[in-house]
Amino acid sequence: MQDETPQFPPSPLADLPKSGRIMGLDLGTKTIGVAISDGIRLTATPLETIRRTKFGLDAVRLCEIIAENNIAGIILGLPLNMDGSEGPRVQSTRAFARNLSTKIALPIAFWDERLSTAAVTRTLIEADVSRAKRAKVVDKLAASYILQGALDNLGLDQDRTR
Repeated sequence: MQDETPQFPPSPLADLPKSGRIMGLDLGTKTIGVAISDGIRLTATPLETIRRTKFGLDAVRLCEIIAENNIAGIILGLPLNMDGSEGPRVQSTRAFARNLSTKIALPIAFWDERLSTAAVTRTLIEADVSRAKRAKVVDKLAASYILQGALDNLGLDQDRTR
């Protein structure tokens, strides 16, 4: 018997609109890091960290950010295992994307987020940022790191087609 659960088709980066700001999300169990791109998609800027409560309330805040910043698409960090396989966190992230797609009419693309939080934490430690201050900014910086990786890839793809 086949699984009849409708599948959420992840949007490849190429399916994102050719213009407009992109929002990057680092989805954690307790927080959602949020970053946004500039209008020409060169840089990602950390925006905020949403303390997760219920999905409905989290979605309301994300919808507000989308409206306030004229967001055209979303990059959602995909927490693959180090060997590239998918575990429970990936399933949870895909479920979040499925649920969010019922609230917004924007394409959602996934981006490999392996080591993003570790890279950001390492940078903050090297900058001698205290543990308390790191805890307040690491999620939105990780979202920015994820988004910047996707933006860099989009820029490379655009350069190849010229």
